[in-house]
Amino acid sequence: MSVVETAPVGALLRDWRLRRRLSQLDLSSEAGVSARHLSFVETGRSRPSREMVLHLAEELGIPLRERNELLLAAGYAPVYGRRDLTHPDMGAVREAIDLVLAAYEPYPAVVVDREWNLVAGNRSVALLTDGAAPGLLQPPANALRLALDPRGLAPRILNLPQWRTHLLTRLAREAHLSADGELSSLHRELKALPGGWDPRPPNGIMVPLRLRHDAGPLSFLSTVTTFGTAVDLTAAELSIEAFLPGDAHTADVLRRA
Repeated sequence: MSVVETAPVGALLRDWRLRRRLSQLDLSSEAGVSARHLSFVETGRSRPSREMVLHLAEELGIPLRERNELLLAAGYAPVYGRRDLTHPDMGAVREAIDLVLAAYEPYPAVVVDREWNLVAGNRSVALLTDGAAPGLLQPPANALRLALDPRGLAPRILNLPQWRTHLLTRLAREAHLSADGELSSLHRELKALPGGWDPRPPNGIMVPLRLRHDAGPLSFLSTVTTFGTAVDLTAAELSIEAFLPGDAHTADVLRRA
């Protein structure tokens, strides 16, 4: 049986600090601890308390999943649980998701997890996925793969290089900030797909998603909603992305549909 060794908690905290581009002085000032003590923690000369691990993790904006890993590395039990959405305790979360999805209709809205897998969507999502290969829609369907794969939405996206650049830049940033290997792997996969690259800033205030449609080109602006106070991994890693009409024509088509 192989044993997976975990890096010391000090080394992990140092990696997160460097990922956030903070010096020891920066972090100690923001966290209200001495730079000397922080240095001792990072080098392993001092074992941080459970409260100190959580405090530093909060200051560094470390995701809940990785906070559990820090606690384990420091010799403490994880504090953040993970319940399936079907669990009775998650009833309020399910109700909130259903409420938000219904409220966005007739505009498309989807729920995705940390890896961008589709968890739920409202009825209007069918307008976005129309024509996509059935295989891309089979669970666990990935929203980014569905958007950028040539068998998915990509052929219908009129500004594909621009939208593709926006999504891949966003994914790369999420992979870096979370240190999630799955997101990094997904980024490499999607970056290898055809579609072009357009790093130029948009003419307007947001990057639109422009889709080919029988009723004429549709334009969408996306917004993201998260459970900001969640202390359960499942809830904390969910996000609701809505696609709102970017012009009057799109709004009219969606209302009629």
